[in-house]
Amino acid sequence: MMLRPLLFAGVAMATFAVGGTLALMPWHTPTLAQSELRLPAEQSRQVPESEAQVKLSFAPVVRSVAPSVVNVYATRIEQQALSPFANDPFFSRFFGEGQFQSRPRESRSLGSGVIVDQSGVILTNRHVIEGATDVRIALSDGREFAVDIVIEDAQTDLAVLRVRQPGDASFPAIAFADSDALQVGDLVLAIGNPFGVGQTVTSGIVSALARTGVESSDYEFFIQTDAAINPGNSGGALVDLDGRLVGINTAIYSQSGGSVGIGFAIPANMARLVAEAGVSGGEIVRPWFGAKLQAVTSDIAASLGMAAPHGALIAEVAPDGPAARAGFAAGDVILSVDGVAVDDPSAFNFRVATKPIGQSTMLERLRGGGTETVPFTVEPAPSPTDDMLASITGNSRFAGTSVRELDAALAEAKGLPYDARGVIVTAVQPGSPAEQMGLRVDDIILALNDIPMETARAFAGTAGQRVRTWQIILQRDGRVTRSIVSG
Repeated sequence: MMLRPLLFAGVAMATFAVGGTLALMPWHTPTLAQSELRLPAEQSRQVPESEAQVKLSFAPVVRSVAPSVVNVYATRIEQQALSPFANDPFFSRFFGEGQFQSRPRESRSLGSGVIVDQSGVILTNRHVIEGATDVRIALSDGREFAVDIVIEDAQTDLAVLRVRQPGDASFPAIAFADSDALQVGDLVLAIGNPFGVGQTVTSGIVSALARTGVESSDYEFFIQTDAAINPGNSGGALVDLDGRLVGINTAIYSQSGGSVGIGFAIPANMARLVAEAGVSGGEIVRPWFGAKLQAVTSDIAASLGMAAPHGALIAEVAPDGPAARAGFAAGDVILSVDGVAVDDPSAFNFRVATKPIGQSTMLERLRGGGTETVPFTVEPAPSPTDDMLASITGNSRFAGTSVRELDAALAEAKGLPYDARGVIVTAVQPGSPAEQMGLRVDDIILALNDIPMETARAFAGTAGQRVRTWQIILQRDGRVTRSIVSG
């Protein structure tokens, strides 16, 4: 189910006004009975442990968790067009793109983050700090620190920050919960910095689990909550009543820009993998199943003799991939992972993605009307060898371009057929001849001057030549284009 409009819970710094009327309640002196019922603050507050105690206070939970939640301030340098016609396609067509002057403009945005390690490692959303040239955090006690961006993970919309000069400071880290243990109806608290007003706590319940169609990420398996989440809450903590992190607040469904009680958080089991990679200073290594999946529709379920549509149907298997080696084939339906049922491909991808590399897991599949359990060893996608990479330097029209050969794993990640050929642009240096020519990251170069570009070696040998003109055939956003540029 696709929900729109969807807003990330991060917002640019701006002055705002809140409409409405402030109702002033008359002050009154408490009666004797009321004053006699008052207890010392520490004695009257405890973590609710039963349904009857829900009427008590969340203050002990907030007191233990709040120091682990920080405000994140990101600064970006953006180009502001000086002409109102700069983005007009009519004028761009006749005068060419880039012909209108622009000037740099500093833009600031805010969000939230969660301290996950005492050394000063913070987990937040990638969209909070994307494109930032300077990032700072502010703790609940008022201390501020400059931070470095350690990891930006577009696949999960998570980022890891590290305090640049912590000195002798020790930071209060939050504990992770097992988000798979969450149930619909569980009480949760959301902590963040909505609209920049300062650290704010809201309460609610888990409204739904395993939500998909929320945002464009590779691992959609969101926790839905009615705890108020607003712009600025992105990257903040969703915690249980034990004070453990169950999710990272990420997005809201809203038509007004404010909370309407439909918020989404990335489960802690996924966030933990990114956080651990950031703490260790390593890269995120993800499992690769090696098959393309699709949802089981009612018609497919009926044809397979299933009582109800659920599971992940294998549509295509990568040759010599992990799934093929484990004996899976097109037409198989995966029903569960380690005994946990999967309703659709998103659920399967999430379950496998949260398994450690090298772990043996059990997958239940439906084949030929019967079910069986198949062992599967979690493997990473193969890393490219040196001869699969190339970078162009020197006096070349393609100088500043880095490419990689397509293989089955990369083709699957880019939504291409397993047998796709060509070299994919992985980097374009700013200001380089390649950027001036218009090459972009993720462009797939198919041919140069009618020479097929099936290997990085072929691209390096051809692109390094000096010729008068180049005829380039490339694929961009699913469309194949042909262009001619001067050498």
